[in-house]
Amino acid sequence: METTLYLPIKAFLEHAGYVVKGEIAGCDVVGLREGEPPVVVVCELKLAFNLELILQAVDRASMADEVWIAARISAKGRGRESDKRYRDLCRRLGIGMLGLTDGGQVELLVSAVSPMPRTNPKRRTRLVREHRSRKGDPALGGSTRVPILTAYRQQALACAAALAAGPLRPRDLAPVVASAGQILRSNHYGWFERIDRGLYGLTDDGRRALDHWAGS
Repeated sequence: METTLYLPIKAFLEHAGYVVKGEIAGCDVVGLREGEPPVVVVCELKLAFNLELILQAVDRASMADEVWIAARISAKGRGRESDKRYRDLCRRLGIGMLGLTDGGQVELLVSAVSPMPRTNPKRRTRLVREHRSRKGDPALGGSTRVPILTAYRQQALACAAALAAGPLRPRDLAPVVASAGQILRSNHYGWFERIDRGLYGLTDDGRRALDHWAGS
């Protein structure tokens, strides 16, 4: 699975000075180096190098300063990583290539030397905001078909945990989650119920969610 690449790639980028988290705004791996403006690096993961991986990297170019692709190196040396045309395409696009060996070592195949264009400030801002808001790194990069513990879900779970002991008002939850009022009113996941004017409680779905995400 692609998630098996995540931790080695994360360690590689952390060694380069980035704070790395997985599965943010549709990106497998996002590294952030604080500054004004912050430096953003995105890495997309696949089990093998292919055209789809490059297409994903090109799409991510609108919100990152550097874009990388990473995949396993073919045991027989016949993968795309050994194709000069594939590597040259990455160089021309400014996309870096990282290869993971069977021994778990990350090899630098092509450097991301060319600055990627920033053509969509809104996407970039959304990416940085989610990275900064998310507590810890709860999602393995490369995860598919599983719910992602986003910053919003983390905040909703914090509200649910506080309501587990009994109904509360949004102002009571404000010290825990600043946007508690908005989260309770929107009730995106169906975890909360309005008991009285300005008073909210926890639904059965909310209690099941607390059990499901316990320890995350």
